[in-house]
Amino acid sequence: EQGLQLLELGGSVEEDYIRIARCFEATRQRCCRLEQDGRRAREQLARVEAERAALEVKLKHARNQVEVEMKKRHRAEAELEKQERKLQLVLELLMREPWGNEALSREQCSVLSALTGRHLGAALAPVRRSSAVDESCQSLLSHSDISYDRTEDDV
Repeated sequence: EQGLQLLELGGSVEEDYIRIARCFEATRQRCCRLEQDGRRAREQLARVEAERAALEVKLKHARNQVEVEMKKRHRAEAELEKQERKLQLVLELLMREPWGNEALSREQCSVLSALTGRHLGAALAPVRRSSAVDESCQSLLSHSDISYDRTEDDV
């Protein structure tokens, strides 16, 4: 009887071992798939990090270019104001001198008096400003208010 019981137990144990072996095989196959997924994810991460680094370099160059262009603009605006003031002084001198009115034609005198009668910068504004950018309206954010806070870059 004991032998029969051992044989019966042996039969069910073999089935248990087969089930365990099948579970191990399914787990091994799942681990292999997960390993492949992990490899693909690491490769994608490496590509994305390389792209991010390239974009950071482009952003740095763009910020530097904006800074250079802003400095150029400020210098050009200062030079323009200086030249406008010189022209205003010359116009005032011409209008004050009695010989200046005689040497100039009537049309030239009317143009000069119109220019000296109002702010010279306002008279030249439509000519000197680009038509592509409308800078006549006041914005909530002026170009001089632009800051390049790099604390967000750390995120």
